[in-house]
Amino acid sequence: METAEIRIPLADAREIYRVGDVDRALEDSAAQRNEALASFYDRMKKLGGTRFVVKPSRTDALDPLYERCPNFGEVIDDLKKSMALAVSGNEPVSFAPMLLLGEPGIGKTHFAKAMAEQLGTGYQFVSMSSLTAGWILSGASAQWNHAKPGKVANTLVGGEVANPVIVLDEVDKAGGDSRYDPMGALYELFEHDTARRFRDEFVDVEMDASHILWVTTANDERHIPEPILNRMNVYTIPRPDADESFQIACRLYREIVSAHDWGFPRDPDDDVMERLSQYPPREQRRALMAAFGNAKLAGRDALTVEDLDAFRKGGKRKIGF
Repeated sequence: METAEIRIPLADAREIYRVGDVDRALEDSAAQRNEALASFYDRMKKLGGTRFVVKPSRTDALDPLYERCPNFGEVIDDLKKSMALAVSGNEPVSFAPMLLLGEPGIGKTHFAKAMAEQLGTGYQFVSMSSLTAGWILSGASAQWNHAKPGKVANTLVGGEVANPVIVLDEVDKAGGDSRYDPMGALYELFEHDTARRFRDEFVDVEMDASHILWVTTANDERHIPEPILNRMNVYTIPRPDADESFQIACRLYREIVSAHDWGFPRDPDDDVMERLSQYPPREQRRALMAAFGNAKLAGRDALTVEDLDAFRKGGKRKIGF
């Protein structure tokens, strides 16, 4: 894959937390009473508090995204401005938290993962629709039974980089008791100054979370608190037009064929790709995989339109007893 040639080296480091602070926390009575907390502190000491930060060497490292995600051109254009500033100042990759807003299935989550691959920063996915409490992100107090660190602390302590991409998927669907607001931690984490002094409630050691690259996705911004919206750059992502959808379909076909020794030709049939391009981006991979299987069952090494049509019919089939 052409994205394997990452042109953004890991060229600098930042202190994310101070080991001396961990030593002092270990002496606290809470750590002595909580075996899980003491174990986490030991892990922090063993790993040390320094993490790499990704610093770009060229501004064109994101250019492959124009082909992979053609309906995200506005987002990529803005990201390239941030890349240019980072290259100019020999600084880490940095951009304001972003919200990718649009209908389901248009590739928002795929774009976030593809962007992380191009940046070389690592990727952490959090499904906000399944969250009912803020402690999932920022940890729960060690005084509670079964308490543990949140995803932010786990990512920074267990990862190799200080500026990973963290994707909060379907942030508009976060729910639960208002006393334990799942988005409550974002008020702090989305502000650079307060994120530099982030404290996970379980760990209770100051961490620098200001380098994290935040990407959120949503279908409807009306369910997102205004103070959170004001902390993000909001992009309304359009549905791919016919040409863009055809481009996505062809790229996906070649990506799958090159990853397997199934005997299919590298260049797909235009009629097949035209039919595939009528599917939403989210469905295209599943449709293609089903079509490849249908072709092999029929003893063929090339796809037909009927192979794809069988996928749609199969999706509507009901099983009864």
